[in-house]
Amino acid sequence: MSTSVANAPAAAESARGTKALRTLYYVRFGFAVVWAGLLLLTASALGPVSIALLVLYPLFDVAAAVIDFRSSGATRPRAPLYVNMALSLITAVGLAVAATSGIPAVLRVWGLWAITAGIVQLIIAIQRYRLGGQWAMILSGGISVLAGTTFILQAGGANASLTTLAGYATLGGVFFLISAIRLHRRAS
Repeated sequence: MSTSVANAPAAAESARGTKALRTLYYVRFGFAVVWAGLLLLTASALGPVSIALLVLYPLFDVAAAVIDFRSSGATRPRAPLYVNMALSLITAVGLAVAATSGIPAVLRVWGLWAITAGIVQLIIAIQRYRLGGQWAMILSGGISVLAGTTFILQAGGANASLTTLAGYATLGGVFFLISAIRLHRRAS
């Protein structure tokens, strides 16, 4: 059996995984933009809707990581996805608890999540670099670390606000869109 025939199943699995990843990135872009818009409408105070939105975001991240995990195939490292799922679940609980203490506490929890999730995102993007479209994910991970630090610092100031989280989500969504488009072009 020739090497190209033997590698055909692996290539087909990789193509399916790349298509699934591209679709997931498009969905993540749409979710981020809609979520950011809704948060902006409710960000003036911590109320039931804004708290639900804050908890929903990391839960959506868990769901996205599960989908990514299931579609990534055996050829791609999956341990960082486990870490991402755990971080996001812990963050959802942490945000629900922090919301009872006010916006500064929420910003601290979100900031810590942004830092740790950004590091994990960097690791995943570097591992997937050969797939294409990952430079945007690398930038997004790095920016997430910086943004998380900013959220923590903002929590200690007089201008603590949830609106900065909407901007963060929107920028992250744009990076997902860029990666999805790059993966789409590479597949064509």
